[in-house]
Amino acid sequence: MPFQSFIDYLLLEKNYSALTVNAYENDLSDFLEFLSSEYGTHTINTVNYPQIRSWIVYMVENGISNRSVNRKISALNTYYRFLLKIGEIDLNPLTKHKALKTSKKIQIPFSEVEVSTVLEDSNFENDFEGVRNKLIVELFYSTGIRRMELVQLNISSLGSHNNTLKVLGKGNKERVIPLIKAVQQTIDGYLKLRNGLEYIKDAEVLFLTKKGVKIYETLVYRIINDYFSLASSKVKKSPHILRHSFATHLLNQGADINAVKELLGHSSLASTQVYTHNSIAELKKVHIKTHPRSKK
Repeated sequence: MPFQSFIDYLLLEKNYSALTVNAYENDLSDFLEFLSSEYGTHTINTVNYPQIRSWIVYMVENGISNRSVNRKISALNTYYRFLLKIGEIDLNPLTKHKALKTSKKIQIPFSEVEVSTVLEDSNFENDFEGVRNKLIVELFYSTGIRRMELVQLNISSLGSHNNTLKVLGKGNKERVIPLIKAVQQTIDGYLKLRNGLEYIKDAEVLFLTKKGVKIYETLVYRIINDYFSLASSKVKKSPHILRHSFATHLLNQGADINAVKELLGHSSLASTQVYTHNSIAELKKVHIKTHPRSKK
């Protein structure tokens, strides 16, 4: 494997997920294939910026979005920074590169009414899968955790009396999120049904399939998409939109943005600020509706 030392670095030192590392490897392999085809070379280490620029042009001309191009170049830049770190190269050819302009994607959160509609008891069967699915929806909406974080939860992630949740986020950063009473009750019901499964392979894992094995990300996505299809006509119905809804609704209710940042596990406040456009719109409505001068 041509990038094994780099992959080891990402996994062991940077603590990147296997999914992210696989994406980096695929991006580097794409560039290597381009170099071989266009320049007859099989090494990335000696490449100059004009060659990288020609790859960018090639991708754009073949319909790859600016956002995807930027992601691939970011992976390449990370690789060159690694080569600098270990002394394999003296200069990063991407030092002065400027990312392609991209249009901002506006994530439209679910409304509070849509979430409440989904969480009605009548939408969930009173069996293992039904209670599990309700708990998954409740946890996303009440904690704002990421899909991968939910999949990785263990029984030991639950605090005493199920009143907190210990989450291992990006970069192996741990955070503790308080749980509301309604979620604690759903956890109690789920654990009873979980313990009653005939066979459990992954005993330490919190969320299991009915076969007793660790739940997987595509199933979690499908659960959220299926249930929110009952209440929402939005095009995108995913765990991330539910996380987005969690942050937006908290901000709409006046939560401090720094507190929301900590709950979401963001390392930078800028990451949290993308959720504020909806709360600002809500504040405008409140301002116009309640300010004594607005009716003059």
